[in-house]
Amino acid sequence: MKVRIAGDASVEEASAIASALAEHLADSVEVFVGDASEPAVVSGPADDALGNGVGADAAGADEPDRGPTERERRLVEEIENIVRGGPEKYRDRLAEQGKLFVRDRLDLWFGDDGLKFEDGKFANFDAWHPESPHVDADDDDRLPADGLLTGAAEFEGRDVHFMANDFTVKAGSMAEKGVEKFLRMQQRALKTGKPVLYLMDSSGGRIDQQSGFFANREGIGKYYYNHSMLSGRVPQICVLYGPCIAGAAYTPVFADFTIMVEGMSAMAIASPRMVEMVTGEDIDMQDLGGADVHARHSGSADLVAANEEEARELVAQLVSYLPDNADEDPPRTAGTDPAKAPAGIDDVIPEEPNRAYDIREVIDRVVDAESCFELQPDYGPEILTAFARIDGRPVGIVANQPAQRAGAIFPDAARKAAEFIWKCDAYSIPLLYLCDTPGFMAGSQVEKDGILEAGKKMIYATSSATVPKQSVVVRKAYGAGIYAMSGPAYDPEATLALPSGEIGIMGPEAAINAVYANKLAAIEDDDERAAKEQELREEFREDIDAHRMASEVVIDEIVPPSSLRTELAERFAFYETVEKDLPNKKHGTIL
Repeated sequence: MKVRIAGDASVEEASAIASALAEHLADSVEVFVGDASEPAVVSGPADDALGNGVGADAAGADEPDRGPTERERRLVEEIENIVRGGPEKYRDRLAEQGKLFVRDRLDLWFGDDGLKFEDGKFANFDAWHPESPHVDADDDDRLPADGLLTGAAEFEGRDVHFMANDFTVKAGSMAEKGVEKFLRMQQRALKTGKPVLYLMDSSGGRIDQQSGFFANREGIGKYYYNHSMLSGRVPQICVLYGPCIAGAAYTPVFADFTIMVEGMSAMAIASPRMVEMVTGEDIDMQDLGGADVHARHSGSADLVAANEEEARELVAQLVSYLPDNADEDPPRTAGTDPAKAPAGIDDVIPEEPNRAYDIREVIDRVVDAESCFELQPDYGPEILTAFARIDGRPVGIVANQPAQRAGAIFPDAARKAAEFIWKCDAYSIPLLYLCDTPGFMAGSQVEKDGILEAGKKMIYATSSATVPKQSVVVRKAYGAGIYAMSGPAYDPEATLALPSGEIGIMGPEAAINAVYANKLAAIEDDDERAAKEQELREEFREDIDAHRMASEVVIDEIVPPSSLRTELAERFAFYETVEKDLPNKKHGTIL
C-alpha cells in the first residue's frame, strides 16, 4: 500500500503513520512525503517502524539473498591451494619418516579451536599462484606461505606466538618472505609479552635465493638479535622435528628450552656432506648432531621425546611452571602431598659420607607428588636440575646427585646448573639447592675441560640470582661446593641443614692426609697408625658437623628431616615478596 502525506511532515510522523497502517492492515506500507518519488519510510506488519533512514533498505525492507561472490570463491580456492603445502611427493615422504605434515602438526598442538590466526599465508603468492601458467600442484617451484607458518594460538590455556616450518616446501628452508614473517612474529612477541613456540624443521637458508635475506639489516641474522632481545623477556621454547642445519640450528640453541625427537631430530653447524668436504670426516646426521649427541654431550637439548605426541606433552608440562613473561609470577596450583612420606628422608641418607644414594629419593619426599620435571637428565648428571612444586608453588631445584660421580661437580654439570639458575631467576622462579657434594672435581682432564671457567659461571649465576633462595646441606658440603650451592655467603633466605650435614674445606680423609701425613707416616705399628687415623677422623668430623656450624651461626637451623618439606614451604611463602638489588652497572662480564 502506498500513502502520500504533506510535504512538511517529518520522518518521525511518516514513520508513525507507516507503523500504524501496517499493523492495522497487516500489509507493507510505503509512505511518501510531498512530491518525493521515493518512499521516506517502508514498514511491514512485523516492523517496529524504526524510521531511521530514507528508502526501502534503510527502513527494513527484505534483505536480498546474498552469498559468497565469485571473487570470494576464488580467494577460498587460493587459500585451499596454499594450505596443501608443497608437492604431494614430499608429503608422502613425511609419512615414511614418521613425521606429520606441518598443518597436521598444528592440529596436534592446538586442536580445532586453538589456532587463533595465521599471518602471511600469501607470502610469495605472486610467484606461483594457481593461475600462473608455468606452475602446477606438483611443481617444486611452488612456494606456498614461503615454507613458513607464523601466527597466534592457544596452548594449554595460554596465548602463544608460533612459527612452524613446512618441510614440503624446499625442505623447510628459509628465504626472504619467510624470514620477514619470522622477524615480525618475534617483534610482536616483544610487544605482547607472550611466549613463543618454535616448531623447527628446516634445512637452513635457501642458498639459491639468498639475495634479500642473508646479510640484510632485516635478514636472517636479525633472528638471533631478536632471540637475544626476547631472552629472559618471554619463554622461548623450541621443538625440533628434523635436521636443522647451519643458521636454522641457532634458533634451538638460542631458545630457553629445546626438545628433540628421537631418531628424527638433528642440528649441526654444517651438513654431513659439508663436514666431509671441509674435514674429510665421513659421518651420518644422527652421529653428527642427533638427539643423543645434544642430550648427553653438548647439553643443547633439554629433553628428548620418543615421538611428536610426547614432544607436545613435554612442552605442556614445561609451560605449567613458567609465567608468560618476566613481569608476571609463575603460575600457582593447589598443593598436593608428596609422593613419598617425608618421615623417610633421614633413612634414605646414608651415614657414611662417601656412600652413594639417589637424591631423587629425598626430592620425592619434599615436593608435591608428580610435580618434579627434570631437565637435561643425561647431561652433567652429577647435578640434577628440575622444576617442581612445594605446596603448589613452582621452584627450581639444583641438587647434587651422589649416585653419579659421587656428586662431584664436573664442568658440564656446572654449566648446566648455571644456565638453569639463570633461567629460573629470569622468570621469577624461587631456587632450592640440595647440597651433597665433595666439591668441584680435580685433575688434569677437568682443567682442560675448563672446570674453573664452568665453576665460575655457576657461582656467578648463584650470586646474581635475585629470586628467593634456600640451601639445604643434606650431607656433605665440602670445598667450593658450598659456594656453588648457595651457601651462607651467597645471600640465601635460609641455609638449613639436616642432622647428617657437614661443612668443611675438605672431607676427613683428604684433611688428615693433607695435615697429618708426616705424623702418621712416622708411626711404624700398623694398628697404632690405624687407630690414630680413626681418632683424627672423628675429631675432624666433629669440627665440621652441622651442630658445630649451627652453634657458630654459620647455618640458620638444623631441621628434623621429616619436617623439611613443611619448613621449606613456610619459608618460601614468607619470602615470596623479598626484594634484592644488584649493584648499579650495565651487566656483569662472566656469563
